[in-house]
Amino acid sequence: MMPGPIDKSELDAAYAARDLRGLAFDWVPVGIVVTESRVIREVNRRFCQMFGYDREELLDQLFAFLYPSPEEFSNILHRGDKELSEGNLYWDERVMRRKDGELFWCRVRGQTFTPEDPLARAVWSFADLSAIRPYQPLTRREREIFSLLSEGRTSKEIARELDLSYRTVEVHRARLLKKFGVNNTAALFQSLGGIEGDHVVRSAP
Repeated sequence: MMPGPIDKSELDAAYAARDLRGLAFDWVPVGIVVTESRVIREVNRRFCQMFGYDREELLDQLFAFLYPSPEEFSNILHRGDKELSEGNLYWDERVMRRKDGELFWCRVRGQTFTPEDPLARAVWSFADLSAIRPYQPLTRREREIFSLLSEGRTSKEIARELDLSYRTVEVHRARLLKKFGVNNTAALFQSLGGIEGDHVVRSAP
């Protein structure tokens, strides 16, 4: 079932016993999900609330059903593998789908437990960006291209990533700029709430 308000007696007992790890996992104000080969093995209450599912509906499900389409899941599946395999944290911003079908932007951060096989076992955090970046109707391809642009990819790099022509990517990029009434990619990100910083958090030496 979807977790309800915390029981005060449970809260007091957890503090008295200093058994706070489980409490922190369930009540941290971001969604947390533990995966195994992209299958959901555990989630916290915020993740359930964010996506509108009960915990039991999420456990042991392939992550693909939370994406707008199977194609978008496939395209993003191995994004960040290189960074994770090098022991770094990875983050990006992408569109996800709630149980009621609503699409929304969220910031995703990942940490692998198995650098030799980054997706074998990992933990991810999800932050809902709806308050600062309301979802705008975009085509699947526009969402893919926007997400890659947000990583600092050039049109040529995106063309190679999505197996498109450079011209096609430029056409989609121009449509994105027109939809949001801006003149360049930096202004596009600013209009959507801003994207700052590197998408790789380097591990300490």
